[in-house]
Amino acid sequence: SGGSAACFLQVSSSFDVKDKTGKVCIIANLTAAFTVEYKSNGQKQFAHFFLPQNATTQPHSSCGDSNTSNPILALSFGAGHLLRLNFSKTVDKYQVEQLTFRYNLSDTTLFHNSTEGKMMEASQKSVIQAHLDTEYRCINSKHILMKHVNITFSNVTLEAFLTNGTFSRNMTECSEDMVPTTTVVPTTPKQTTAKHTTSQVPTASPAPTALPPNPAVGRYNVTGTNGTCVLASMGLQLNITYQKKDEKMGLDLLNFIPHNTTASGKCDNTSAFLNLTFEKTKIIFHFVLNASSDKFFLQGVTVSTTLPSEAKAPIFEASNNSMSELRATVGNSYKCSAEENLQVTDKALVNVFNVQVQVFKVDGDKFGAVEECQLDENNMLIPIIVGAALAGLVLIVLIAYLSGRRRSHAGYQTI
Repeated sequence: SGGSAACFLQVSSSFDVKDKTGKVCIIANLTAAFTVEYKSNGQKQFAHFFLPQNATTQPHSSCGDSNTSNPILALSFGAGHLLRLNFSKTVDKYQVEQLTFRYNLSDTTLFHNSTEGKMMEASQKSVIQAHLDTEYRCINSKHILMKHVNITFSNVTLEAFLTNGTFSRNMTECSEDMVPTTTVVPTTPKQTTAKHTTSQVPTASPAPTALPPNPAVGRYNVTGTNGTCVLASMGLQLNITYQKKDEKMGLDLLNFIPHNTTASGKCDNTSAFLNLTFEKTKIIFHFVLNASSDKFFLQGVTVSTTLPSEAKAPIFEASNNSMSELRATVGNSYKCSAEENLQVTDKALVNVFNVQVQVFKVDGDKFGAVEECQLDENNMLIPIIVGAALAGLVLIVLIAYLSGRRRSHAGYQTI
């Protein structure tokens, strides 16, 4: 099946692989960012792009054969680019035995002014490992460094060798999520302020540099003819990759400052717009109503901003009107404490933090009942499982104690 937005994992693309009978053997939700080194007239250049949402698992993916071959998740996109994950398993574990990225340097939409024009391939072994019958999860960034190619995975949930066609209830967590980490990108900083960071894609592979802190959470609303029709609370960050005048690629990060951000918009019965303007940057969120399911969701995001003076084009504009994010029942609010990345294009991300939003039916200026994102529910599942296990242990000890007391009195008579 092709890639589509997965509403519970930021804007990660969702993929599955089925065998000839229609049984699902691999499910994967993930975001992947690529940095690729290539040549232009003998000079090193760097292309920086994301795995697009329209990537497809056809025609190279396979469930394999239990006796002769293993499952393969192969994601095709653009002009012949292919990201392939070859799975294998042991007695109690499965793993991505080999990660391979094939890319076409003649694709000028990604590799500007490339003078090589040939197919290239990079690979890495033993990238991911998890216990059988568990969902592998890795929310923090996982950097895979290969020759001429860096791939950064984030917001990953996947499972291979599925037994019932859906994610298992148990989970294997990656090491990146198990210890406190600082979110990083493989870039060399050029300029940093409290709200704005401009970076350059590296000419080598230096130590990763920390991103700016998470943006402050602001509260915004839109008033329609019947009162408040959009109520939103979130931290907001814009992530833009752009081409510079010297043909190199730059990365611009902008944190919205709530008290300097202006909110406006409009609503009707089935459509609502939240417009947020900060300095010379504007983000428009377009929410729509699905009347048949009585749910609202984010269908489109449009961004426009002024780039640093080193940018080849000073004005950046991008939009995506085929999204399906931040979904909840009308009258309720959507809430997600985890960071969510809304992919506008392969050059633009809108990152939202601690988001809560309610559209169309808002009682005054108060959020309604909460519908939590799947990621937050997964985070809550772990303490519930631990608590249940402890409660079960206490019950077993209590039963053993009572049973022991009864036996100790069995041979005595009351006088």
